[in-house]
Amino acid sequence: MAMSCDRSRKKWQKVLYKDQGVSDNYVDESFLEEMKKNLHIRTYEFWAVVRESNVVMHQIYSVWIFVAVYFHMRNFVLTPQFLFEMSSAVTIVGYIVNFVILHENALTKSRWKDGKTMGIFLILGFSLSPILMTLTKTISTDTIYAMTFFMLLANLLFHDYGTDAAIVSQAFSLNAAIFASICLASRLPTTWHAFSLVTFAFELFALWPILRRNLKIHFPRLQIILSFLLGSVVTVSVATVSSVAVVVFLLLHLFITILCPAWLIRLQPYKNNIHGPWDEAVIKQ
Repeated sequence: MAMSCDRSRKKWQKVLYKDQGVSDNYVDESFLEEMKKNLHIRTYEFWAVVRESNVVMHQIYSVWIFVAVYFHMRNFVLTPQFLFEMSSAVTIVGYIVNFVILHENALTKSRWKDGKTMGIFLILGFSLSPILMTLTKTISTDTIYAMTFFMLLANLLFHDYGTDAAIVSQAFSLNAAIFASICLASRLPTTWHAFSLVTFAFELFALWPILRRNLKIHFPRLQIILSFLLGSVVTVSVATVSSVAVVVFLLLHLFITILCPAWLIRLQPYKNNIHGPWDEAVIKQ
């Protein structure tokens, strides 16, 4: 009785170094007074989310372009010489654009190093092309296509879209795409076909994302124009391969750029984060 009277007389404090006559896990009504909801919440706008969804679509464009190029080469619509020459010319132009955008002294010093690295890659790639062609020759085509599908899916899932998520792994994403190109290269008729496809995959999945990221940082307004151009190229290239594939691509494009942002905006009012004294302490410098 005396202890309850003493507890009502003294105001409880949220400290552990005082003996207040209660257990360490005791809290009173004042504990929840510091609770706050949706602190520092970010409000999204529909068209802003649509623009940011283009970051995801650009990587999906790359996957569709790569698959379309493979089928065009397999059907002898696209020659490996033309693919190699065009992709090399576009890569050189992209490297110059990236150099102009960054305009750093460190980049100037690394031009010779980049050229040497590319030369080594081309020599090794061409030398190993006969091996790459026969590496998965004994595996059935259905299995190859299944492996390619999952590797390209892994490339999309682990790609760096500019977030700090734990799932992001640019190295794994690139390796998955290169492995997919090696799998498909074994189904092409000549060494030139295999070499051109693997080289194109390296340019598309390793070099193009770097330029794309720099363009987004320095020229954000170009993203809409770039998305329109890439979307048109993918639509035309896929339409020449399969009418069903182009319908699937257009539905996927609609889902990611329109339906997903609308879904996010619709669910935004239901967001309910709580903050209070139970949160971990943050040291502010």
